[in-house]
Amino acid sequence: MMKNLPKLILTDIDGVWTDGGMYYDQQGNEWKKFNTSDSAGVLFAKKLNIPVGIITGENTKLVARRAEKLGVSILYQGISNKLKVGVELCEEYNISLDEIAYIGDDIGDINLLNAVGFSACPSNAPAYIKSQVDFITKLSGGKGAFREFVEYIIGEERLFQILQDYN
Repeated sequence: MMKNLPKLILTDIDGVWTDGGMYYDQQGNEWKKFNTSDSAGVLFAKKLNIPVGIITGENTKLVARRAEKLGVSILYQGISNKLKVGVELCEEYNISLDEIAYIGDDIGDINLLNAVGFSACPSNAPAYIKSQVDFITKLSGGKGAFREFVEYIIGEERLFQILQDYN
C-alpha cells in the first residue's frame, strides 16, 4: 500500500489490460480481449476521486469504446512519447509527476515509469521493465493486473471501506 494516494492513475493498455495479443479476422478487423476484472480498478479509483487515464501507442476504436464504457475520459492513443503526455497532464491537473501512479509493460513505457512517483508492471513484463518499477503485479497482463495495481495502491483498509459502501 502507498502511504499517500496518487492524484492520477495512468495505464498502458496492450500488455496491461490485454494479454498483448492482436487478433485479426479474415476481413482485417482487429480484436482485443479485455478482462472485466480490470474495470473494478477503475471503479475503485473513482470511488476515491482519483482520475484514471489511458496512454497507449496503439490507436483503435476498441480502446476508445472500452474507455467510454468505463467512463475513462483521459484517453491518449497513438502516443510514442508517453512521458510528454504525463508532463502535459501534470500541467492540466496542477500536480507533479511524483503524484502519478503508472503501470506499463514495455519499451515505450520506460521513460514514464522512471518519472512517476509510483510505477508498476504486470508479472509477464520483460525483465528490463521489472527492474525499473516499484511494484510487479502477481497477475499477468490481460488477467487483472490493472485491478491488482489499483488495489495495491489503495490498500486493504481503503478497499474494504469501498466494498462496505456497496452493501
